[in-house]
Formats: sequence, structure tokens, C-alpha cells
Amino acid sequence: MSDETFDLVVVGGGPGGYTAAIRAAQLGMKTACVEKRGSLGGVCLNVGCIPSKALLQSSELYEEAQHSFEDRGISVGSLKLDLKKMMGQKDATVQGLTQGIEFLFKKNKVTYVKGAATLQGGGRIEVTGDDAKTLKAKNILIATGSEVTPLPNVEIDEKQIVSSTGALELAKVPKKLIVIGAGVIGLELGTVWRRLGAEVTVVEFLDRILPGTDNEVAKNTQRILKKQGINFMLGKKVTGAKKTKTAVTLTMEPAKGGDEETLKADVVLVAIGRRPYTEGLGLDDLGVETDKAGRIVVDSSFKSSVDGIYAIGDVIDGPMLAHKAEDEGVVCVEKLAGQKPHIDYNTIPGVIYTWPEVATVGKTEEQLKEDKVEYNVGKVPFMANSRARANGFTEGFVKILADKKTDKVLGVHIIGPDAGTVIHECVLAMEFGASAEDIARTCHAHPTLNEAVKEAALAVAGRTINS
Repeated sequence: MSDETFDLVVVGGGPGGYTAAIRAAQLGMKTACVEKRGSLGGVCLNVGCIPSKALLQSSELYEEAQHSFEDRGISVGSLKLDLKKMMGQKDATVQGLTQGIEFLFKKNKVTYVKGAATLQGGGRIEVTGDDAKTLKAKNILIATGSEVTPLPNVEIDEKQIVSSTGALELAKVPKKLIVIGAGVIGLELGTVWRRLGAEVTVVEFLDRILPGTDNEVAKNTQRILKKQGINFMLGKKVTGAKKTKTAVTLTMEPAKGGDEETLKADVVLVAIGRRPYTEGLGLDDLGVETDKAGRIVVDSSFKSSVDGIYAIGDVIDGPMLAHKAEDEGVVCVEKLAGQKPHIDYNTIPGVIYTWPEVATVGKTEEQLKEDKVEYNVGKVPFMANSRARANGFTEGFVKILADKKTDKVLGVHIIGPDAGTVIHECVLAMEFGASAEDIARTCHAHPTLNEAVKEAALAVAGRTINS
């Protein structure tokens, strides 16, 4: 039996992989997508972005019903948490979306192959698993995503010591939860279980939370989350974990050196980051170049060191974001088709779905200072925004950083209600090289949260109206 030949075989069915496969098929390429999970959507859809947002939304509503409804004249009586049903809603959401991608594959004539892929060289891909077969491809695109970064001496069992995957499947609300890592994943999942009744402590090696974000935003986020009930232990190095049937005891020491400490909880969540997942692909045998972090080295067209092999998403350099992978997948296959698309890495937004949300795009103040770029700051609090006041969610602010000479917007940082939605007019403005004045002179509907963006743009020039 001869190998089935394709113009493009995408290895990995996550956001970057399935998006690339669909776009390639639209461009007339005979395309296959190999995914070993047995469910499309990758980590993001199955055990990441989507299920976590379902739980964030449900837990947020639960907390509002507990603490905010009465202030609005809504009496709901006694509340009862049905965690099993909440988890069921999350799972139904995931299932519906994964099935939706399968429908899109059929609609766009993408061949879906279930199994694990190993690259054999010469465009051959050996697939083992449900759809065991050998494929032949003119081009191969690796989009296998990432996996949880392990922590030495803290073994994950997904029951008492869990990764983000296990934290999305807990059968009951822990009385005490320790989160190791004050990044996006740790804060989001810590927020979920804090709202549902857990006592949450976040342990972080650095002396700040949310490394890489604007420092002012990080400090305000920590202040707000602390007020909500999350405890923080910063500058701590976790050195080990001991389990009993009912508890986990962490040992740790100051990151700068000092006496050992212990901390006990029902459940420990390890959320110190993620690393590229390329296991079993056979990259070393083919001579595909990787860097010290295990990421595949690619050029501006996402081509690896080996002809015919490309890579996108979490397996290459850059932020590990689903939307970044999606854009890279589209740009890669469009370039293969002879088009001339582009991607501006400075205008890829990042969002943290705590409440209030945190959203950022472009340069931070710290980066601008390091690059010796002179800039102006326009900042307004949501307390001055009519819609935020009416909604009862006034924590946070919008901060716009603009070039001191040209007024070009260099970065926008928001902490506040629906920041992940509000940020996108700023992303679009930066894509088109807009100035702060361009945003300030754009009419914004009243009353909306986005008026805070306009007001911050006015603040850059020192001419605010409502703050």
C-alpha cells in the first residue's frame, strides 16, 4: 500500500495547528492534521483556556450571587454550590467546541488523522494509534504545543499535587490550596478555587507577581487579589513536598537564602510555567535545530533548519498564547502559498482572566526605560468611568504609553472590568501606527467601559474631561 501524499501535514491539532490546516485547505492545499489526543483543540480547548474560562465565569457568578446581588436589591436566599454540575457545564462546553472543529475540518476538506506522529525524513510521517498509517508530505508543520514545566522534588499526581489539568478536575473544593507560581495560570486557577471557598496561598520565587507585565499593573493586581482573600508569599523557593493521605506539606526557603519553612494544604497546584512539547517527533534524528529551552529555531517564514519542516506556536520562541499560534499558523501557510502576510509581535495582546481582568499590549514602562525611549503616560481610573460605576466594578485603570516626540502609542496596560475586551481597540490602533490623539479624537459611545481608553488617551496630552 502506497503512502497517502499531501501538500501539507500539520502535526498537532491545537489552536495553531487546526487553524493552519483549515487555512491551508482554503488555499487549495491537500491537507491533513495529525493529533494524538483523540480530541481536537489542543491544551487550550481541552485542558487550558476554555475549561478554565468556563470555571472562572461560573465561580464569578457564584461569588456575585453571594456578595453583590443584595446590594442591587436582588435577594436569592441561601446559595448551594453544585460542583459536579459546574464541572459538567465546563465539560459540555469543551465537547461542543472540539466537535465543532471536526465539523470545520469536514467542511474545509481537511483529513483528520488520530494518532502520534514521528517524522521519518524525506517528508514521511509515521502515525501510530487509532489511525495508524504512513503519510507523505511536501511540507510538514509542527504545532504540538507545550506541556507543564515540572518542579524538582515536587511530583505531580493530579490528585493532591496537581498541574493545571488536575486543578480543572478537582472533585471537591479544597479547604486549603497552595499555588506554586504567580503567573497567569496560577492566579486564574487560584481565583477559581478561592471564589468557591478555598483558602488560597500563592508561593512565588520572584519578589513580584506576573513577571513580564507592567510593574504598576502587577502591583495593583496583587493588591486587589489580596483584598479578595488570596495570600501571597513572594521570594520563596520551594524545595520539596511530602504527602500524607489528607495533606501535602511543602518545604521552602527564601530565594535569597535563609531558614527553611513549611506550609501545609489539602491540594498543591504547580504552575511555574510551560515548556515546548516535541516528544516522539524524531527531531534530533532529522537534525532539526533547537535552542537551549528546547524550542525549534525558525526563520521569518517559520521554516526550521531542515527543508520542508516548519513550526509555530508554543514550540518556537515567543509568548505561549493560543492567538499567537493561530496567527502564526495562518501566516506560515499563506507564505507557503506565495502570499505576503505579516505578523507584528509587538501588537499581540495578553490577557489575564482574574477579576478584574488584566490586559496588555506593546511595551511596558520598564521596557521603554531600558530602551531609553522618552514617553508620555496617560492614566485614568475606572472609578471615573460612568459604566464602571453603574456596573459596580470600579477597580483598576487604563494606562497608555505614547512616544514623547511623535505621540505614537507604544503600549497600553489595563486592569479593570472586561479589560480583555477593552484592549482590542488599542491593539487595532497600534497595528495602524495610531497616535494617542487619534484615539482621543475617535468618538466613543456613552456609557461604555471603552470611554476609559479615550480618557487615558486625552490624559497623555494632559487634557482629560472626566477625570
